[in-house]
Amino acid sequence: MTANDSVQDIARRFLASGIPSSRLLQYNNLANRSQLGPGDTIRIPLSWLQQQPDPARASSVSGQVSVHSGRDSRKRPLTVGTLVRVGDELISYSGTATIELADGSVVRLSPNSRLAFNRLTRYRKSGMVDTRLRLKEGELETQVRPFDEDGSRFEIETPSAVAAVRGTMFSLKTGPAGTDLRVTDGRVAFGHRGKTRVIPEGYSARISTASNGNMSIRRLPPAPELNPLPPSLTRLPQTLSWQPNGATQYQVNVFEADSGRWLQSATLEDARYSLDLLDNGQYEVQLAALDRHGIAGMPGTLDFEVDLQAQAAGLTRPAPGEAVNDDMPEFQWQLRGTNEVARIEIAADQSFRDVIATSEWAPDEQTLPSRPLSPGKYYWRVVTEAGGNSVATSEARSLVINGTLPPVRIISVNYLDKQVRIFWQNVDTANGYLIQLSEEPGFRNIIKEAEIADTTAALRLIPGRRYFVRLKAQSDGPLESRWGPGRELFLE
Repeated sequence: MTANDSVQDIARRFLASGIPSSRLLQYNNLANRSQLGPGDTIRIPLSWLQQQPDPARASSVSGQVSVHSGRDSRKRPLTVGTLVRVGDELISYSGTATIELADGSVVRLSPNSRLAFNRLTRYRKSGMVDTRLRLKEGELETQVRPFDEDGSRFEIETPSAVAAVRGTMFSLKTGPAGTDLRVTDGRVAFGHRGKTRVIPEGYSARISTASNGNMSIRRLPPAPELNPLPPSLTRLPQTLSWQPNGATQYQVNVFEADSGRWLQSATLEDARYSLDLLDNGQYEVQLAALDRHGIAGMPGTLDFEVDLQAQAAGLTRPAPGEAVNDDMPEFQWQLRGTNEVARIEIAADQSFRDVIATSEWAPDEQTLPSRPLSPGKYYWRVVTEAGGNSVATSEARSLVINGTLPPVRIISVNYLDKQVRIFWQNVDTANGYLIQLSEEPGFRNIIKEAEIADTTAALRLIPGRRYFVRLKAQSDGPLESRWGPGRELFLE
């Protein structure tokens, strides 16, 4: 409030519509005063304040996560930027999600979890917030911003307990056996509603459904000491290691520093972890020892950067200027960097202004073009990528495609007396066809072979025997050809 504020000013700024300033005067026994002076205090019931539902937002999503709408009951995939509103429920399967609330608090949802958003309220200009979530099953981790105003609430309920905080970092895990709490910063009021205990930083608490709601409290294992990494990783994989502290298992989590996106998670027995499959950028790794109940202890953290640089590939085959009798030739090269993917680019001009064929990005060193190449001269090169944003291009080589004729397909077969007439598709670039007749489908024993200029042929067959026929197109030039599929013949 400012000097010379009137009760009417306060009412306009803070009270919900329909509540007149006269009620505020009566509530504060100020019936004969409308002007406030320095040091005056105004009490406002919470139910009278202007309320504004503030949706949360998905800041990162990995894997399969869906949002079940509380408005129309539809289930949709959760994507980055999706607004999560009161009544919505998030269901993570194999995926994870990071949700940012309107006050800046963050919730990270683990795989195989269900989280309902029961209340997301901001009391407008008062600065107070009221956030109430329900973790039906699974696990989450939170980072709650400290509240600026008394009366604010952040509460997560499970089927067996409730956790209420004012600004802290903790994780919550619930299932049929009970609920586990882990506090890594600040304090959390935890227990049955109305019977909570304050759990301080560095402790875990468990309420078991089999123990009539009794609570067990344990000190968390200390954070393991991480061995330092180079400030910038220019090669992957890189081994992350730490000093063993007596634990039988450790949990490693890797997050994207900017978005908080949860990228990798692993439970290990050895005191080492391989950092791999990361794009260029800033990351945070969190390491914790697991106690005998499987609860992660205090986290050790380490920030690092990945800065991979792509290297130009060395071309292997085809050789420079080589002529190839195949419209789908195989291209080969050698990768010279680490954690690289590559693809070929094929163009009709040496400047590659018009790329006519490519291949899929892959960590391979050989591939086929994305489509058959017509006879002619081409240029090809290999583009490599590392870290998602570093690209290098190899030298360019010329290539001549002699090409191939397409396989000939038989359209129909007509039987008349002891004669069989065969009809097949015309091949535009062919000047004739070669036909083969065999008594077995593998065409290892050819009983008849002939060259034919037309697209039909008549054969005399012995009744009661089975035959197989196939064709291929022929050309005067360097074009290779392939046999078409065989067709079975039988004359009764």
